[in-house]
Amino acid sequence: MHPMLTIAIRAARDAGNVIVKAYGDPSKTKVEQKGTNDFVTNVEKEAEAAIIATIKKAYPEHTIIAKDSGATTGADTDYQWIIDPLNGHINFIKGIPHFAVSIALHVKGKAEVAVIFDAIGDEIFSACRGKGAQLNGYRLRAGSAKDLSGTVLATGFPHSMKHQQDTYMNIFGALFSECADIRAAGCPALNLAYLAAGRIDSLWSMGQKPWETAAGNLIATESGAIVTDFAGGHDFFKSGNSVAAAPRVLKDMLAKIRPNLTESLAK
Repeated sequence: MHPMLTIAIRAARDAGNVIVKAYGDPSKTKVEQKGTNDFVTNVEKEAEAAIIATIKKAYPEHTIIAKDSGATTGADTDYQWIIDPLNGHINFIKGIPHFAVSIALHVKGKAEVAVIFDAIGDEIFSACRGKGAQLNGYRLRAGSAKDLSGTVLATGFPHSMKHQQDTYMNIFGALFSECADIRAAGCPALNLAYLAAGRIDSLWSMGQKPWETAAGNLIATESGAIVTDFAGGHDFFKSGNSVAAAPRVLKDMLAKIRPNLTESLAK
């Protein structure tokens, strides 16, 4: 196993232990509101600290970009760990068992290692660039649907981009008319992991933060899926607007999405 993947898995399990323990005793979870529709808990802060401690012990000179504590620039900026300690934290707050730890390593701007850990389900999705994606050590392959007919899609409602809700709902309607069903389960990292595992056939999202999708993007692509922005380009990590699917389904997705985009989203 890639040594940095080993550390990523260890860090994810350390965070998962914090999360599972807290999930079993909701009275110990304290919720703070950071802004409109933006919350943070003491649990994710503790989980993030556990991840950082594990990474720093192994690689003290690496840079870390974390959801809550921000960027900690190390002596070696070529190696950047991108961390979301509790992706799907609203589900956690509400007692819904659908959330995950997300850890990615970028080397000179390219994703090299990724781990998504569903601590409740004890599922570790992982990938190394060029080595494929795995679930608990078994190889993953994205689904092989040829078009949108009969597919199950996933999405996330754009709670941070409500000014785009009309556009979003137009896209939703265009896709829903062609597919079998759509899921909005509240955990972007697991959406991408489930795409890699063939549990869903495609997904699209608006305004996602880098730490929400950094690990999932690599796991999805290493499973054979393709990730693009709404224009079919490669700006999805910066814009936060993405579409992911097997190649043939992606073509259908983009054909339905593009006519509904505003000028700002079409770039």
